[in-house]
Amino acid sequence: MIPDYVLLAWHGKVSYCGGQNKAALSRNLLQRLWEYILESFMEMSLEDFCSIPRQVVIRSKNGEILYRISPWAKYVARIDTNVNYDWIHWDPPLPYLRKHPQPKKPKSLRIYESHVGIASPEGKVASYKNFTYNMLPKIKDLGYNCVQLMAIMEHAYYASFGYQITSFFAASSRYGTPDDLKELIDIAHSLGITVLLDVVHSHASNNSEDGLNKFDGTDSCFFHSGPRGTHNLWDSRLFDYSNWEVLRFLLSNLRWWIEEYGFDGFRFDGVTSMLYHNHGIGTGFSGDYHEYFGLHVDEDALVYLIMANHMIHLFHPESITVAEDVSGMPALCCPIAQGGGGFDYRLAMAIPDKWIQIIKELKDEDWNMGNIVHTLTNRRYEEKYIAYAESHDQALVGDKTLAFRLMDAEMYTNMSVLSPLTPIIDRGIQLHKMIRLITHALGGEGYLNFMGNEFGHPEWLDFPRKGNNESYHYARRQFHLADDHILRYRFLNAFDRDMNKLEERFGWLASPPAFVTENHESNKVIIFERANLIFIFNFHPSKSYTEYRVGAETPGKYPFVNFYDLA
Repeated sequence: MIPDYVLLAWHGKVSYCGGQNKAALSRNLLQRLWEYILESFMEMSLEDFCSIPRQVVIRSKNGEILYRISPWAKYVARIDTNVNYDWIHWDPPLPYLRKHPQPKKPKSLRIYESHVGIASPEGKVASYKNFTYNMLPKIKDLGYNCVQLMAIMEHAYYASFGYQITSFFAASSRYGTPDDLKELIDIAHSLGITVLLDVVHSHASNNSEDGLNKFDGTDSCFFHSGPRGTHNLWDSRLFDYSNWEVLRFLLSNLRWWIEEYGFDGFRFDGVTSMLYHNHGIGTGFSGDYHEYFGLHVDEDALVYLIMANHMIHLFHPESITVAEDVSGMPALCCPIAQGGGGFDYRLAMAIPDKWIQIIKELKDEDWNMGNIVHTLTNRRYEEKYIAYAESHDQALVGDKTLAFRLMDAEMYTNMSVLSPLTPIIDRGIQLHKMIRLITHALGGEGYLNFMGNEFGHPEWLDFPRKGNNESYHYARRQFHLADDHILRYRFLNAFDRDMNKLEERFGWLASPPAFVTENHESNKVIIFERANLIFIFNFHPSKSYTEYRVGAETPGKYPFVNFYDLA
């Protein structure tokens, strides 16, 4: 007899058990405990034992018997047609051993934001192996030196984009095994690529049987009780950062991902939601200091973030932390010793919003050069920002990427070099290049691109769900389009590569902020200097200029490169 589940231990009111005879266990939990173990295990091989799902059995305060997955489970999977995930013992006889050292922290951070499951042209869930051997060489070739992995922490609902975490210590099993992920990170390190984890400590899934919610039968085991413990927009639970055991759980979770898997740092999701009791909902942040200091700030959450950064940088000085904060909380990226939050970078979240607003609402001749420059340079002194032209949310169904907004339906019919270059495609390709280059060079101290956007990926991203008949057709990235020599996608892809290689050569992201010498409204020209380069952008829809006078800090002769002719 091989049981459906395995009982591992008993202590007080919590035990670890299995489910073939749950009714008998509930009636005579203590009396039959060891008899059940001996009867079941005598007939089992080690392989059988390791493959059997486990559960935690909890007797709640009201006497109810609850079956849960361990909060520290390091491998969970959905078995057969089960709706819920099961906790599987993971201890391979020959575990993966790292072969390559961790790369040094990059001076210029060029991030390729990735989702393992959609990293294939095929309509299926792609694997860690696929990402390791097919995606990492592409990323290296494009000139990115950092990969930011989304949706790694286990999440039962695939369509949540990885932001409804159910098992915080488990790498998602839908892509492969924990060792497959370790190999991915190790191979990335061999290529000189830093790997960041998109960590979600701002909230947790509402699931109870395979999540943390109501783990002990109450709503306050890991979370605030009552309305404060629920995020109404996300339908998820909110951690109680004043609870010592919650802090231990979350801090140990960060160390686990670094020390067990070899991650080089984190992008902290939902920091704005953590920082304020109102979670930033319905709040417009103008930059006035009264918006950041007062009783509306969740001091417990802020202290947790400071503790997390202190611990990460103390034990792993080469690690990188990035804050996803739309509010602009002052000093979030200043050293803790100076009273700051300790993050290395923050996302420049206003930049993609500005580009979408301009493209949606303004004619080309109405673009405001001063407004563009202000958005790209509006950051606090000595706080590092990661600039990006478009976010991953814009790729989701219901929204549009920059390329799709610029070229729309013509992307289906006129992207072949065998067809005439139409005005819409010509304009779209040129603006796609210009927007990305000016964002890269002027917008921050790091740069981020979501996978596929480098070549203007057509169509949207839509995960399998009831609303689309569980289809994987749009849950993929069509990288083959950029490799097809008769399609114009390859020009955008080559431009992205040239842009990153140029930054690698001159290092403008690691240089002081740019000095803007001109933003001319009627000429639609923006000129700035950074890293001993002079950048000249002509956004005028119909005018070109000859013998245009350009001021320079250092007199001399400058070689001229028309960057848009490179790709």
